[in-house]
Amino acid sequence: MATLQDLGVSAFINILGALVFLILFAVLRIQPINDRVYFPKLYLAGKRAAAHDSRSAFRRFVNLNLCTYVRFLSWVPGALRMTESELITHAGLDSAVYLRIYTLGLKIFVPITVAALLVLVPVNVSGGTLLNLRKEVVFSDIDKLSISNVSPGSNRFFIHLLMAYVFTFWTCFMLYKEYSNVAFMRLHFLASQKRCADQFTVIVRNIPHVSSHSTSETVDEFFRRNHPDHYLGQQAVYNANRYAKLVKQRERLQNWLDYYQLKYERHPDKRPTGRTGCLGFCGREVDQIDYYRARISELEKRMASERQKVLNDPKAVMPVSFVTFDSRWGAAVCAQTQQSKNPTQWLTDWAPEPRDVYWQNLAIPFFSLSVRRFLISVAVFALVFFYMIPITFVQSLANLEGLEKVAPFLRPVIEVKVVKSFLQGFLPGLALKLFLYILPTVLMIMSKAEGYVSLSSLERRTASKYYYFMLVNVFLGSIIAGTAFEQLHSFLHEPPTQIPRTIGVAIPMKATFFMTYIMVDGWAGIANEILRVKPLVIYHLKNMFIVKTERDREKAMDPGSIGLGENLPSLQLYFLLGLCYAVVTPILLPFIIIFFAFAFLVYRHQIINVYNQEYESAATFWPQVHSRIIASLLISHVTLFGLLGTKEAAYSTPLLIFLPMLTLWFHKYCKSRFEPAFRKYPLEEAMEKDNMERASEPNLNLKTYLANAYLHPIFHLFEEVDKEEKIEVRIDKAQQQQHQHHQQQQHSDSHVRSSSQYHEETHLRSTHETTYYREESHVRSSQYQEGIHVRSDTDSPSPPHFVYHYDTEH
Repeated sequence: MATLQDLGVSAFINILGALVFLILFAVLRIQPINDRVYFPKLYLAGKRAAAHDSRSAFRRFVNLNLCTYVRFLSWVPGALRMTESELITHAGLDSAVYLRIYTLGLKIFVPITVAALLVLVPVNVSGGTLLNLRKEVVFSDIDKLSISNVSPGSNRFFIHLLMAYVFTFWTCFMLYKEYSNVAFMRLHFLASQKRCADQFTVIVRNIPHVSSHSTSETVDEFFRRNHPDHYLGQQAVYNANRYAKLVKQRERLQNWLDYYQLKYERHPDKRPTGRTGCLGFCGREVDQIDYYRARISELEKRMASERQKVLNDPKAVMPVSFVTFDSRWGAAVCAQTQQSKNPTQWLTDWAPEPRDVYWQNLAIPFFSLSVRRFLISVAVFALVFFYMIPITFVQSLANLEGLEKVAPFLRPVIEVKVVKSFLQGFLPGLALKLFLYILPTVLMIMSKAEGYVSLSSLERRTASKYYYFMLVNVFLGSIIAGTAFEQLHSFLHEPPTQIPRTIGVAIPMKATFFMTYIMVDGWAGIANEILRVKPLVIYHLKNMFIVKTERDREKAMDPGSIGLGENLPSLQLYFLLGLCYAVVTPILLPFIIIFFAFAFLVYRHQIINVYNQEYESAATFWPQVHSRIIASLLISHVTLFGLLGTKEAAYSTPLLIFLPMLTLWFHKYCKSRFEPAFRKYPLEEAMEKDNMERASEPNLNLKTYLANAYLHPIFHLFEEVDKEEKIEVRIDKAQQQQHQHHQQQQHSDSHVRSSSQYHEETHLRSTHETTYYREESHVRSSQYQEGIHVRSDTDSPSPPHFVYHYDTEH
């Protein structure tokens, strides 16, 4: 059981660690050599350029202005200076709403903390019950501030009951205001948003197979018949996953080739060599440059073969399509209605924006999705309970007194004051943080296996899994396992009828463990977030060995994103802890307030200067955040209800039954009142925006605008390859003409025609070839602009561009 001294040790270690991180950040962020690590978003947006000092090369790497070192917290006013509207323009609505979660935490918990410390703490301290249970229950001085210190059957529980109602009403009031504000911000953002491809596009899944018809023809016929007034065209989805893997493999090989070429350029007297076996320790020794060139050449042949397969194989076309309409109104009607009598076919939904599409999962057959999700659910269930093993181990560190009673041989080591304070005050929170480190990555892989087709939905699903994991393992698991360890002696020696009473008394005592966890994760962890140790090291390693051009340097920057899949569940855990312990152990609340305030400053700075969000979902994740906070309220009610039941509060406990009922009614009301704004697009809004756009741009050609919007990124590589091949062919022709011209000059006496005639014919042939090439390019370009896909038998396969079938012969 952690004491005040143990918490003091933990607070000292974490505050010291946070200060060290902040000092390092203050020094490293102003060094020119680290500018791309701490301000990558500004570089990508073109708002910042690399600083060059012509006077001294040393100043390009080190900042010699001593005044900048004195301003230790100069980043704080910079993070607060930007208004919310400017932040939305700069970083998007997702980022702005994510920051509002932190301000919501402050709005909820600051008044609750003041009320709890002024009202509940004096009531708990004057109880004195734990002194009478000294032989039965292990406790510390901190537990005297909790509800456990109130004697059973006391009328003081009416005060706790009253404060539970006050805290719940205040939380619901702030949730209602925030839900209303975020819904308004979302609608305003969508209304003021510039024209985007996803506003006119619907994704169609589970397209039925029709004999003697291709998928594109089936889609075209269906939508021409059922949406004749607004259907514009469709983009078929091709399974290019194998080709994408080959492209990534080629990029890796190219990076190694660039590395060895750069190494050879620095030391031209020695060719780089190495072995081809495992990690370069076995196999034959080869010239690394020639070796990787040969591997790339071989891989390019495989890529060419796979490319032809993707373009020519009908089985590569998936029963998925991006269907576009000539108006937002037409797209909204299609996306939000049932298209077929069979509800499992022609499934339509709003298409994610092109940046948000997760292309690999579009190739997953629809019938396998339910099987995949069932198997992943079983795997997540198993993973949750597998992690109970390390959680139990962590709790054994946090409850040394319980272990001493069962294993007395550990007492000589445990009783050393410094060791004991470290084990109880700091190590449990750090160990739990380490056990949770790789979990978000594992859960993201599971979400991808479930088959969701957008990055935003993948992050929301990952966040949902992670939340349940945090709820079961970190919260409930810590309480249950910790209670068992703390009161193990009582469980073994008291009657079974007294076990619920012991658990009810011990649950509030787990607040000390969560205090240490908050300090490790919410204080030192957030300070480590702003330091960006991992991206800093990786960038300088890449800059040292790989970077050769400015483009390479941009690729070496790793701005990352907010990481909603990991950060949202962590935030929701803090809401859960605050709401559950507000009445039970109010002394935990100041730790949570420090976290929300500090994290708000850090993440605001990171969003402005670092993070580059991969997509924009217009705060689609907010209903999930609202539901999780409501769930936290309900869990706090159940916890308090069970706790009062063990405290013999027969008169006050029944009055608590109405609280979860009122909370559920409030949640249902908010769900029906605000959630449709996050799930559907109002037809009235769509029609109004269409009319405004027609009035301002009457000659807008949506076919041209939407032509490439949902083309698979790999197919853009096809286009680049085609261009490179044409350029190479043209260069070969020119070189051949120059070679012929050189031969004619050497053998001019043996030729019948004169040199002037030769030059004239060469010029005419070159002009004819150039004209033909330009005419062919113009025809192909015009066909592409009009959306017509024409292929003759002699043409080589071309990328499957956006296809309009109005003029296609069947």
